[in-house]
Amino acid sequence: MAEGVRVHRREVLMAGLSWPLWSLLAGGEAHAFAPAGATVPFDGETVANLAKALAAKPFVPQSKQLPASLEKIGYDQYRSIRFNPAQALWRNDGLPFQAQFFHRGFFFRDRVDMHQVADGKATPVVYRPSQFTFDGTPAPKENDLGYAGFRLHSPINRPEYFDEVAAFLGASYFRAVAKGQAYGLSARGLALKTGGPAEEFPVFRAFWLERPARGAGRITVHALMDSPSVAGAYRFTITPGVETVFDVSARLYPRVALDQAGIAPLTSMFQFDSNDRVGIDDYRPAVHDSDGLGMINGRGEQIWRPLQNPSSIQESGFEDVNPRGFGLMQRKRAFADYADSEAHYEKRPSLWIEPQGEWGEGAVHLFELPTADEFHDNIVAFWRPKQPLAAGREHRFDYRMHWCDQHNWKPELATVARTRIGGLTFGENTGRARLVVIDFDGGRLEGLGDGAKVRADVSASKGRIANVTAHPNPGAGGWRLGFELVPGDERSIELRAVLGDERGPLTETWLYRWTL
Repeated sequence: MAEGVRVHRREVLMAGLSWPLWSLLAGGEAHAFAPAGATVPFDGETVANLAKALAAKPFVPQSKQLPASLEKIGYDQYRSIRFNPAQALWRNDGLPFQAQFFHRGFFFRDRVDMHQVADGKATPVVYRPSQFTFDGTPAPKENDLGYAGFRLHSPINRPEYFDEVAAFLGASYFRAVAKGQAYGLSARGLALKTGGPAEEFPVFRAFWLERPARGAGRITVHALMDSPSVAGAYRFTITPGVETVFDVSARLYPRVALDQAGIAPLTSMFQFDSNDRVGIDDYRPAVHDSDGLGMINGRGEQIWRPLQNPSSIQESGFEDVNPRGFGLMQRKRAFADYADSEAHYEKRPSLWIEPQGEWGEGAVHLFELPTADEFHDNIVAFWRPKQPLAAGREHRFDYRMHWCDQHNWKPELATVARTRIGGLTFGENTGRARLVVIDFDGGRLEGLGDGAKVRADVSASKGRIANVTAHPNPGAGGWRLGFELVPGDERSIELRAVLGDERGPLTETWLYRWTL
């Protein structure tokens, strides 16, 4: 532009940003951004300093305008726009990771600026239409559109093939897989006002990918987050493998007090399973990306809460102090559990959140929304601090994410293998009463026979519990706990069950909300 010859040095340093963010920060301190082809210093405080600068100013939304050829494309057209793998970042460098990029369009209209970091310097990754193939969609003529996000590739299944192991696309959403898995549930940087009339979705506006060393087993990604209420700096250290691990450092700078913040939010899908098949006419035994919320609270109690597809939105809060972990898990791992030769739900990851350090008082929140199909996420879980996050200061949350088959639960406790709920066809409580059957596997229960002194502790917040039984289950292994729930006129009842003996608990604690 004509004024370009008179741009100040600090503005040149920020020229690698998209225009709204560049103009927002202009006038502040010098920042580590560079115009195409240039490099600027980058260190562990760079993104945090940018987030602080953003938070000190009013929020400025990005323009979502796209070229005419992309403005109204649908899902199928967007899917046909593909990045050319031959142009992947680090493709020809003999490194253990490669990065490919997503085009803007469809739901993904926000511009996301990408940078490569090497030897303490950051260099913009420059968008070019020639990096993509456009099948049936006219290629844009603009050379400064930026990207919608990126994905990382690394050989975790076969040494000669670079599998897609993680993707960051849309708002602050991202997802990953471990060896032998397929994409399922997602994570987010931050959840705000979930369950309220106007949920707020922060966005990752820029990323910095640290160039990995030869033979490295991990890669580090930095992200700048922004929204009307908060700015943030994130660092993800990603280690793919049999279990893919993200070590996350989140530094939040609220513009206003955040009393409905969700830390380490997870988003998944549950349509039906043997505990909740009301109104289901489907050949498959189950359809879900996750089947339960697992927790180990600050007191060391291990908890399993099966998911459900409710008739109306429901929220559950599990108060705690310094939680040891929580996650949305997919426990069923056999093809026969789903019998779906296309979706292969048995390959969907579990995601376990392991806080690093003390998180204080708060609660794990679980939101379950009604869904009529398997194509929309209807499950959300996160940690919400008891005290609001004050404006004008830094709030830091460090945690480890385990994308895995099963988390390493307490080995001495049996875990819930299946929850089955159905009507009664016999006995004095036939009618509205429900029969609940829970199968437990593993732990100290293994090898205990009929003569073992196993105690069943079953309780209900309302209604009545009847005919409790607990016995070995030779047909499937493990033990089976059964009881009848007589709800009376109640429409919502909280249930709790655990097996134990004179030494203490034999199983994790099973929790469930029965609703009419």
